Parts: sequence; structure tokens; C-alpha cells
Amino acid sequence: MSTDVPQLSVNTIRTLSIDGVQAANSGHPGAPLGAAPMAYVVWQDFLRFNPQNPEWAGRDRFVLSAGHASMLIYSLLHLTGYDMPLQELKDFRQWGSKTPGHPEFFHTPGLDATTGPLGQGAAMTVGMAMAQAHLAARYNRPDFPIFDSHIYSILGDGDLQEGVNHESAALAGHLKLGRLIWLHDDNQVQLDTATDKAESEDTAERYRSYGWEVLRVEDGNNLDEIRQAITVAKNNTSQPTLIQVRTVIGFGSPKAGTSKAHGEPLGEAGVTATKQALGWDYPPFTVPDEVAAHMNATERGATLESEWNALMDGYRAAHPDLGREVDALLARELPANLSEALPSYEVGGKAIATRSASGEVINALAKVIPGLMGGSADLSGSTKTTITDGGVLDHDNYAGRNVYFGVREFGMAAAGNGLSLFGGLRPLVGTFLVFADYLKPAFRLSAIQMQPVTYVLTHDSIGLGEDGPTHQPIDQLAMLRAVPGAHVIRPADANETAAAWAMALEYDKGPTALALSRQDLPILPRNHAGVKKGAYVVHDAEGGSAQVILIASGSEVSLAIDAAQALKAEGIGARVVSMPCMEVFREQDQAYRDQVLTPGVKRVAIEAASKQPWYEWTQGGPVIGMDTFGASAPAKVLFEKFGFSVENVIKVVRGVL
Repeated sequence: MSTDVPQLSVNTIRTLSIDGVQAANSGHPGAPLGAAPMAYVVWQDFLRFNPQNPEWAGRDRFVLSAGHASMLIYSLLHLTGYDMPLQELKDFRQWGSKTPGHPEFFHTPGLDATTGPLGQGAAMTVGMAMAQAHLAARYNRPDFPIFDSHIYSILGDGDLQEGVNHESAALAGHLKLGRLIWLHDDNQVQLDTATDKAESEDTAERYRSYGWEVLRVEDGNNLDEIRQAITVAKNNTSQPTLIQVRTVIGFGSPKAGTSKAHGEPLGEAGVTATKQALGWDYPPFTVPDEVAAHMNATERGATLESEWNALMDGYRAAHPDLGREVDALLARELPANLSEALPSYEVGGKAIATRSASGEVINALAKVIPGLMGGSADLSGSTKTTITDGGVLDHDNYAGRNVYFGVREFGMAAAGNGLSLFGGLRPLVGTFLVFADYLKPAFRLSAIQMQPVTYVLTHDSIGLGEDGPTHQPIDQLAMLRAVPGAHVIRPADANETAAAWAMALEYDKGPTALALSRQDLPILPRNHAGVKKGAYVVHDAEGGSAQVILIASGSEVSLAIDAAQALKAEGIGARVVSMPCMEVFREQDQAYRDQVLTPGVKRVAIEAASKQPWYEWTQGGPVIGMDTFGASAPAKVLFEKFGFSVENVIKVVRGVL
């Protein structure tokens, strides 16, 4: 039995990990066995954290991008003193445990991100490093480095192969994010095969071409070599660093060095053989006393946080205005006068595209919400996401509030998650709605992690016009609406757009997607209270005695109002309901929903997109929507050809009645 406490600690991490996988008869033992030494060095010698306060704002961040190796981080959480009792490790992957199959932020104390979908964990750390650099540039002052974090991640070969890794690494290198350190678990094996059957690139040269420092540790079991590499990385403040650590997947096990070690339990005989190879002679789930004393970080963490709190107290005394602003940022406080900051538009005023109205709202809000920042995927002029006096976030001006993400929709959205997860910021990311296809996996993680990232998705229908079907979203709204916990808001005019932004900022349980028009839309009466309930009556039949209810969103609300006026001339009373957000309307009580959508009254829904989501609201009534892709022509022609006309609405209503 080893008397070397650091090595004994590494082997404790290894054996707890394989014991958890074996108890569940499910999981991934290979990566924890190989990567335990580097994880131990990061957590024991470098990472600043406080197990008693996992959300301490001054901590470093650590993301296990190779989320399938979850028992690795659960073991570390237990050993370092987080609220992770040993029983939770024994309950790995079981109902109600704090140890799900892949790490879940908000579910397990001590995690900085939800990971598992490969590539996204590391991509989110780019956003975290951006947040650190941005907040430090805006708020740190001489003698008061209040934002001083480093961001660490452990990645597997699969992480590096994912396309989002290329997007994110290129952005991080361009921005020279010197506090970002990635450790590559370079075991040269993946689930199917050895990596050389799937790739032949020079990973080190790829990262150097991005502007990264690349270091190499030839022996992944050499703690001193790992420690020296991380020290070099921390000293490089002008480049992110990739440390390639040569490891053996399933180290010590009969399956070592093979794909079989990746994603299946070792079996009882395999566990026994592995422990013998490690010189381990303890019962399952044992933590030797000397390891428990060595790795418990509660006292060290409390001291670190106490020192940071004293620094903050001094900062508040020396810079009281900034101190109040930082406290409000970290608490994600909204100004009490938020509604007063929103622009208002008068009925009969000049028609305006909701993307343009959104741009005006963004700039109004930026004046009262210092944490509002973000950018677009090379479309800021079209998405209207620029904060006009915010400056550009770049390696020579991290204080800038506008980010040029380049044509990297997935990397942009993942960075948005990281910006939000770091704390203090309210990120927005923008592109055309049709390109939500490229960022959907990150949007889904925004929802799973309950991160209030605002997605500004413009050019929201066939109203885009001449660019044709490749750029006209048809199925994207249905796709986004299907994500649990996400709000999708498609405002009908500028006033609804202002209310939608307030909703996005007030919703802190997930992302908000704003679907905005390219074409100008007429101004409707201002009804923020109705918008904030997800749906409301925007036009009603005389006496409220409607024979049919027309339900619509976005640009089609004005069409529905025009159709209702025409129906009135035929003696048919029609109510028009604007439904900018199905998710919020679904949350209202039955009385309000019945007040808006009177039971028993015939219904027709209108939206220039996939019909499927609307059948929930029509009670078997028809939906005027899209069954095909669009076409290349002026928007007015497209709406007429695809049935979005007063004449066709009247025809459908007649059929219903």
C-alpha cells in the first residue's frame, strides 16, 4: 500500500470512480482512471473554491467537458468537502441522487456547468473566460483585483473533434484569453476505436494556429510534470493554453488502453484486478483517513472566500458607486424602473420591423442594465444587436460590450451560456432565426442549465423575401418551442417587442428566444400586461360576441386584424388574439385562458411557419401555416401565394362556420 499521500489520493479518486460505476452497473470508468492525476493536481494545487459556498463569486471555474467521466468530479466533490456524502457516490445514476449520469448544473452543488454533449463544456469555458476578462476590465481597480479567476477544463479526444471546439478555440485564441486553461486527456482512444482511425491532424499545431500556447505532459501519472505545466500556463496572461496530457484510458484495469474501457463497467473481476494493479487493499468506497484530511478543502476554501470578502469590503469603501454596481450585477438585480426605460410606440406611428424595435430597446436597456452585453454571428447590422456606445470586446479592450463572434453560431451560443454561468452578466446572442439550427444544442443546454440567455433571432418568416427557402425559417419556431423551460416570443409589433425584452430579462429559469421580423409592421395598442401573460385579446367583435377567434403571432397578427375587419363587413364577429408566447400563456390559470380563448367558439390559427404547435390552441380548428419550404420572391408576393391574405383567411373562416 502506497504511503505517498498524493498518490494515495489519486488512487482514491480512481477507486471511488470505478466503485460508483460498478455499483450502478453503468457508466464510464476509463476516463476517471486515466485522468485522475491531472484532476487531483488542478483541484489540490491550483483551483480556488469554497466547498461551503459553491456559488462564491470569487472562485475559479472548473468544467469537466468530458462529462461522461462524471464519477471523477463527484469523487472530487466528496473528497474536498462539498455537500456530497459518500452515499451519493454509491447511488450513482439512481433516481433522486446528486450523482446523475452526466454532471448537471443546479442539480449537484459544486458544478460550474452541465456537460455531456461533447465539445460544449469547453466551449462554455470560453464564455466564462470572456466574462472574467470583461468584468475585470470594467471593475478591477489598483489593489482591488476582485475579478481574478482562472478557468480550467478537462477535455477528451471527442471534445476536440466536435465542430464547436474549433469555433470556440479559434475565438478564444483571437481574444487572447490568458486565464483559460484546457487539459486534454490525450489517451488516443475513443468509444469506437483508436483516435488514429478517425483523425490524423496535428492537434498541437491546430491550436497554435489559433493563437494558443500548447504544452505537453508526456507522463499523465507524473504529478510534478502536470503541476509544472499548469504553472507555465498560469504565467501566460496573453494566450489561452492547451496542455496535452498523455494518459492511458482505463489505467490499471484489464481493459487499459482499449475502447472497452470507455463506456462499460469493469465487472467485479475487473474492479478487483484494477485495485490490485493500483496496490489498493481497501473495501469498496473507502477513503483513507490521511486522504480525507489531505484533500478536505473546507478550511482553505473558507479562508480564500474570507480574504476575497475583505477585498470586496475595501473595494466598496474605496469605490462606493462601483461597489454598488458590482453587488447588483452579481445579484442579477433589475432596475426598479425597468418599464420606464422601455421605449413606447404610438398607434398610427411609422411602421417598424420588430428587429429594429429590438435594437432600440437594447440600447435603452443598456443604459440601465450594465450587465447587458453580447453580439451576433457576423450579422449585427441585420439583427440590430449593437449597443451603440458599448465598444467592442477584443483583446485590447475587454471592457467592450459588443462581441464579434464571427460566423460561429454554435460557438457563440455556447459562449453565451458561459457568460451567463460565470455570473453578473446578461448575455444576448443574435443570428437569423433559420440559423437556430446551428445553435440548437447550446439553446437546449441554456434550458437544461436554466440560464437566462436572450437569443435575438431575426428574419423570422417567409417575410424575409428574396433570399429564398434556404434563409426562410419554417420549422425553427416549432423546434425551439419544443424545448422544455425555454420561452419563445414572437412579438407582433414594436410595443410587443419592448414587452418581450422585459419578459426575457425577468425570466431567470431559462433562455428566451425573440423571433423578430425583417419587414416593417404597423403599431398596435400598447398592452404590456397582456403580452406578459403570453396571449391577449388585441381586437374583439362588437359586444364581445365573437363567432370565430383568430389566433396569431408576429406579423400575422396585423393580417388577422385586417381579416376581422373584413369579416365584420360580412356580419361575422371575429376576435383576434395575439399569442406572442405559448409557453407563458400555458402557465396562466384556466380562468384567464378561457377569458382569452372562449370555450366553444370556433378557432383559426395563423402563423407563417410550421403548423404543428398551433393545434393545441385551435380545438381541432384549422391552422393557416406552412406545409412546404418558402420560395424566392418579394415578401408581399410570398404571403399571398402561401395563403397569408385577408381573402384566404375569410375563406377558411367561412369553411369553419
